[in-house]
Amino acid sequence: MILILSGTNRPGSNTRKVAEYVLKATKEITGLEVKLLSLEDIPHSIFHDQMYSGDDMPMEIIAIQEEYIFPAEKMVILTPEYNGSFAGVLKMFIDALSVRKYAENFKGKSGALIGVSSGRAGNLRGLEHLTGLFHYLGMHIHPAKLPVSSISEVMNDGKLNEPTQEAINELLKGFLLG
Repeated sequence: MILILSGTNRPGSNTRKVAEYVLKATKEITGLEVKLLSLEDIPHSIFHDQMYSGDDMPMEIIAIQEEYIFPAEKMVILTPEYNGSFAGVLKMFIDALSVRKYAENFKGKSGALIGVSSGRAGNLRGLEHLTGLFHYLGMHIHPAKLPVSSISEVMNDGKLNEPTQEAINELLKGFLLG
């Protein structure tokens, strides 16, 4: 299974819109089972001190691990730029997952990273921070990272322009078929 992870809990985010395109394109490219997990959709009540308690962690986190994280062989992680890095909720989510069955979450899996930003750099700094984090967790990160810059200029009425779609498709082909 391939997991598309939209790494922000901001409602109606551009990151989610790009993730939905990535979901569609991944299904078309591979024909495999693909799931989208958006941090916008997870219950925010899971983020409290018990999320770090291993087997006593909230059942919602365990359910997410069982349905999305453990079965994923490959992940495409999208993250917006927040304060020169990636979203704090994504870090907290990764931290919560890493408490239970540490190695089964990310170790040995493959990941591709896409940054989304209203600025010119497409969250390159955040993608590098995230790369370091996933390397620490034992995940293999695809060397070609895709910064989607000036998102308001490349998206009209919730749809990405053709050059951005082509860039995403090229990244996905290299990551998924390479």
